[in-house]
Amino acid sequence: MPVLSGTRKSSAFRPIVVASGLLLVVATAGCSLIDDRSERYVDAKEGGALALPETADPSRFNEVMPIRGIDLADASKMYPSDIPSPPDMTSEILDENYVVEELDGRAWLLVNDVPGRIWPVVTAYMNEQGLGVAYDNPQLGLQQSELANFSMRARELLELPNTSAEATAAEPKAVLQVRVAPGVRRKTTEIQVRKLTSENVSEEGASWPTELISWRGVADPSVEELALQKRLLAGLGEFLKAREESKSVSRAASVMVAKPLVKLLSENDTANAIQMDLDYGRSWAEVNRALAESDIAVVDLNRSEGWLFVDFRTADERDPGWFSWFSDKEKPRHTHTVNLTRRNGQVYVTAEAAKNYSDDRTAEDLLTQLFDYLY
Repeated sequence: MPVLSGTRKSSAFRPIVVASGLLLVVATAGCSLIDDRSERYVDAKEGGALALPETADPSRFNEVMPIRGIDLADASKMYPSDIPSPPDMTSEILDENYVVEELDGRAWLLVNDVPGRIWPVVTAYMNEQGLGVAYDNPQLGLQQSELANFSMRARELLELPNTSAEATAAEPKAVLQVRVAPGVRRKTTEIQVRKLTSENVSEEGASWPTELISWRGVADPSVEELALQKRLLAGLGEFLKAREESKSVSRAASVMVAKPLVKLLSENDTANAIQMDLDYGRSWAEVNRALAESDIAVVDLNRSEGWLFVDFRTADERDPGWFSWFSDKEKPRHTHTVNLTRRNGQVYVTAEAAKNYSDDRTAEDLLTQLFDYLY
């Protein structure tokens, strides 16, 4: 009976394939029988000194790879005698050390340092600009300058018009006030400035100012005043930057109230809210910043009603897998809701999972991650 040529060829090579497979299995199994000696030196014991015959010449026997001995008396030279300075723990909080920020008609200089180290430098800034310090209160974080009308440098700094000596005596008096306060984020400082004038003084010829003016007793700045504040803050930031290596610490300013402005409220080791001792506008801005920095996409938001729809899925949950080669990038999906509620002069941030979300990430996980970026 005739046999097809293709069938005859495959039958002839079948024993070779079987033999090759058996040889591979035997070779692989044999590898486990060979002892691995690559790490024996770790547990090796030090051998004794080499014993030479009495007739041998010791000068002819030397170590091929001698090991230098260490004198215990000189071992201290291997380590520095001075204790190194601890690392700056605030260096990773901000990308920049001096940033002018603005929100709802307010501006401040965010500094990557504690208030106790900023206070003396602000005093030096006031003196160098020809302002001086007439009143200060480290506990409140306020410094108030002397009258700026009688210093050419101070007049230029506060953008006062050039007038004659007689007109200067009759013009409204002006001072600069600086407020130094702990920042929202830990180990940071927020500095605010404002120009105050005596235009609203009711008594003619009254000595103004006679005391430290309350920071809350002045209305919000105009557009021109806000622009001046931002320019002054930028200049103060450059002044602080130039004196980073020569900062001192003020003990008086160190006792400045540093109560955390952001707290994580928990019950039974479970986060249920974030308490923010800030006004609503600042709280809203800080929550949006924390969401952006933590790479949590905002799907929709409503500031007046106080909610944000966010996508809190993990990277694996957002990854469409092989289908991403054949489709567009998946859009953010509403998985959790962040709520801001005003109560008793404070703002409370809560979170809840959307009804159509059933994966592992909970509202408690979202609050914990938000707090890490808020504080």
